[in-house]
Amino acid sequence: MPDLLFEARDAIALVTLNRPEKRNALSIELRLEMADTFERIGADDEIACVVLTGAGSAFCSGMDRNQFGGDRANRERLAQSSFAAFDAVGRCPKPIVAAVNGPAIAGGFALALFCDLRIASESARFGFPELPIGIPPAYAAARATLDGALARELCLTGRLLDAAEALRRGVVASVHPEAELVSSALELARSIAALPRDAVLETKRRIVLERDTVWGPLFEREQEAFKAALLGEHG
Repeated sequence: MPDLLFEARDAIALVTLNRPEKRNALSIELRLEMADTFERIGADDEIACVVLTGAGSAFCSGMDRNQFGGDRANRERLAQSSFAAFDAVGRCPKPIVAAVNGPAIAGGFALALFCDLRIASESARFGFPELPIGIPPAYAAARATLDGALARELCLTGRLLDAAEALRRGVVASVHPEAELVSSALELARSIAALPRDAVLETKRRIVLERDTVWGPLFEREQEAFKAALLGEHG
């Protein structure tokens, strides 16, 4: 089975992270598939909105740590595939709804934050627990989406939010029983797709522009720090 599933449902693209046995950890191969898929979605005039979810019991547990280390070429590939995947999602010209079906942890939380809207199942969890292993959390993604106090708290403490608190703190727009989550996300995506297409695309262009103009330097600095951590370079 492929690590990433793509299904076109009229004007909606349903994209599913498909490594349930690894809690949808982002391998190099999966990140490259994500980058390619979201680039193709952006160029497809038939697609009006995207739903991103995970197979199994987790949305995404972050980077696949089994691939960390190795020679410099592997570590470079880790960094570059990460930048390619997250940039493709963050800059996708189509609105993206994250259907967070379970824990969204570390890079998985960042991935959910790169989406435009998030809804969650009752089993969803959110947070950045990676600081103890020397990987700086995705503060840029958190700050571009969440209020400053919450972004700082989550990045500096590694505390996890459950679905109820995530709803209360504005991390997600709604919480659903697990069996209803994807159908609810598709319904939301269809409601967006039914709106005037040009107006929706122009709104999304402004969302991407805000990210670049307001938070661009922070994202650039974060990429530098992430690459240095992966490559073992400090200073």
